[in-house]
Amino acid sequence: MIRIEHSGLQLRHGSAWLQQQGIGTQDLRQRLVDGLVWQQPLVTVYGKQHRTPRLTCWVADPGCSYRYSGLQQEIHPWTRDLETLRDLLQQQLGVRFNSLLLNRYRDGADRMGWHADDEAELDDQAPIASLSLGVARDLRFRPRRGTEAAFAVNLADGDLLVMDPPSQNHWQHALPPRARVVAERINLTFRVIRLR
Repeated sequence: MIRIEHSGLQLRHGSAWLQQQGIGTQDLRQRLVDGLVWQQPLVTVYGKQHRTPRLTCWVADPGCSYRYSGLQQEIHPWTRDLETLRDLLQQQLGVRFNSLLLNRYRDGADRMGWHADDEAELDDQAPIASLSLGVARDLRFRPRRGTEAAFAVNLADGDLLVMDPPSQNHWQHALPPRARVVAERINLTFRVIRLR
């Protein structure tokens, strides 16, 4: 994996990581589309309610509740495919992830604004492992403070991006809209929730 390092930011990028594990990404993506409960919740932004500009699904071990954008996520059980991915990531990274947020971007209009994955429930000493399925999209990064330039990492089908601590404390990331993108992308972000 290629390391990408800036002040306060540590990333590891593995191109076509899923294909190297012998996983057919097209079939996997279709099974996730068909087999998961996808939601498009309402969020409040500047006092107005809007549907999120993407579909989501929260998969986790029992008791791993998660709240972001003011919404409590409904827990869905692990599927066989998702258990397999979790096991592969544990072998590669030495981390047992207990939760997974899936974001489904149906085309280039679907997006994710600037944010850091720094909610209180998340273990800030654990990495976040992100897998991409489908069309390539740019994940943008910018520092929360300081003068370092923003930059992008192009994430293609099957890519793995690991965001190591303390990246979430110092940097934000976003998936901007892209008018020319007409195909779908699913992003799987494996996380560790602190259990109370």
